[in-house]
Amino acid sequence: MALTGRAALLAALGSLPVGIWEPSWTGLLAVNAPLAVACACDFALAAPVRRLGLARSGDTSARLGEAADVTLTVTNPSGRPLRAHVRDAWPPSSWQPGTEVEASRHQLTVPAGERRRLTTRLRPTRRGDRQADRVTIRSYGPLRLFSRQGTHKAPWTVRVLPPFTSRKHLPSKLARLRELDGRTSVLTRGEGTEFDSLREYVPGDDTRSIDWRATARQTSVAVRTWRPERDRHILVVLDTGRTSAGRVGDAPRLDASMDAALLLAALASRAGDRVDLLAYDRRVRALVQGRTAKDLLPSLVNAMAPLEPELVETNARGLTATALRTAPRRSLIVLLTSLDTAPIEEGLLPVLPQLTQRHTVLLASVADPHIARMASARGNTDAVYEAAAAAQAQTERHRTAEQLRRHGVTVVDATPDDLAPALADAYLALKAAGRL
Repeated sequence: MALTGRAALLAALGSLPVGIWEPSWTGLLAVNAPLAVACACDFALAAPVRRLGLARSGDTSARLGEAADVTLTVTNPSGRPLRAHVRDAWPPSSWQPGTEVEASRHQLTVPAGERRRLTTRLRPTRRGDRQADRVTIRSYGPLRLFSRQGTHKAPWTVRVLPPFTSRKHLPSKLARLRELDGRTSVLTRGEGTEFDSLREYVPGDDTRSIDWRATARQTSVAVRTWRPERDRHILVVLDTGRTSAGRVGDAPRLDASMDAALLLAALASRAGDRVDLLAYDRRVRALVQGRTAKDLLPSLVNAMAPLEPELVETNARGLTATALRTAPRRSLIVLLTSLDTAPIEEGLLPVLPQLTQRHTVLLASVADPHIARMASARGNTDAVYEAAAAAQAQTERHRTAEQLRRHGVTVVDATPDDLAPALADAYLALKAAGRL
């Protein structure tokens, strides 16, 4: 069988007379000369790297946890075929741990004057913008004894969006919304509701809803049904300050707040309400206003994607002033922040009346499920001390929530998995009570 490449060269060198291998200058030159010639030829036949053309295409966005495919097109304008190893470098968070080497390295052959495509599949582990780094190409000759190496810039950005895992709760919340919207009988009547239709009285209906004029024109008692008003304004405020950086499970509190905000926005837009977003700590980090129901969710996830917690104390006065400017008319202000005692008592409570005298305020906070597990732990001395500490933390949290409720604020305190549906339920309850 014929040998090729490096194996053929070594076989040829092995067939030289034994005397050639004697340690003399003549022997060394006799051995190295064929090798030098082979290496020079191999180097000369390797396709040049600097003249290659690189272009990108593919996905520009992906939800966290999903894959994004980015295609790199390599054009070889030279007269020699390109045999290369390619490293397509991206930030480490672009792949699952341990998969970077396999995902970013490719083998490529491009005939002279042609182009080929290779695809890099990203699986990002963090939100935000992932920007392509340099592309390193190592071009080999036919014997692979020598190579040429060069680096190219091929810019591309993939925006990693929030995953919106709470989307699974949307159908059940929409079913509840349809009940409130008058498609199913609504028995309650409150301030800020619109007359919908008449139906026959059933035991348990509020007698104040009886329409006596309609009853006089028919043989049965008629009652009015009501539905919540549409076109209400909701301002979702994301606190991106220091407390939002605390990790609960595998993600910061800010991520759970974003997920809850997305479910609320999807539900409220289906209810005909207008939803705006404000992200703030000491300055405005993101602002989404005036979007239609069709464009709302894409605009929100795009604005949330690059947000990261800032390790600064949130300026409650600045947040309040910005919220009042953003919502000049009566609105529902949903504040996604922490229930830690110090930031609430020293920052929010002194300025809270400015919000509550004009707006309905709903505060939602992410609770740590580990605290509840600690509070129920027993069995040894360490567990008892941990339970006592957890109980104290829970007591302070409940006391802070009660202070907010006394100021007229609706408080939702739930674990990351339960925060989004709990916030949606609180919104529906406010709508059913006519407080929007």
